[in-house]
Amino acid sequence: MVSTDRFLAFAAMSLLVIVIPGPSVLFVIGRALAHGRRTAVATALGNVLGSYVLVLAVAFGVGSLVERSAAVFMAVKLAGAAYLVFLGVQAFRHRKEMRAQSVGATAPGEAARSDVRTVLDGALVGVTNPKGIVFFAAVLPQFVDHSAGHLPAQMLLLGLVPISIGLITDTLWGLTASAARTWFARSDRRLSMIGGAGGVTMIGLGVTVAATGRAD
Repeated sequence: MVSTDRFLAFAAMSLLVIVIPGPSVLFVIGRALAHGRRTAVATALGNVLGSYVLVLAVAFGVGSLVERSAAVFMAVKLAGAAYLVFLGVQAFRHRKEMRAQSVGATAPGEAARSDVRTVLDGALVGVTNPKGIVFFAAVLPQFVDHSAGHLPAQMLLLGLVPISIGLITDTLWGLTASAARTWFARSDRRLSMIGGAGGVTMIGLGVTVAATGRAD
């Protein structure tokens, strides 16, 4: 279906794009600093799930509409930016509660709901990530073999490559940031500071995403 040459070329292209930290990486880091390792891992998982929604959209023709329409692209981008700012403000406002969260002061039922919500948060950021929209809409279609047919299936298969790479790298970024947070957790004041830093990171990321222009 997809030749080995095309598969490896797309994998190399994906790796080059992913290793350059973008909104997804910074979001995972911000969540790790604000909430810790579990949230970071759940965020990374949600992020790649959201990114694969973009692959599905491109495979079935919706992605090209978003990428080509300046108005739709702007609406999606601003929605993602606004949500990033909202999450950042929430993290900053509740930074002094980080100590209680770090010692597990939650009810048994709350943890499961929190994990689901965290995955959904990551998915929303992943699906509205301008870098992901452009990459999947403009780059992914270039690596399919039109003569082989089954174009949607080829895109869905190729899309698993950057998703897998992204899951690994985003998780590593999150675990690294949460390890630093563990040291800060030894002091209530330091933990509050690092929680606030995570919130500020997400707010800054949201503003940056909103202000970033689109390269046509």
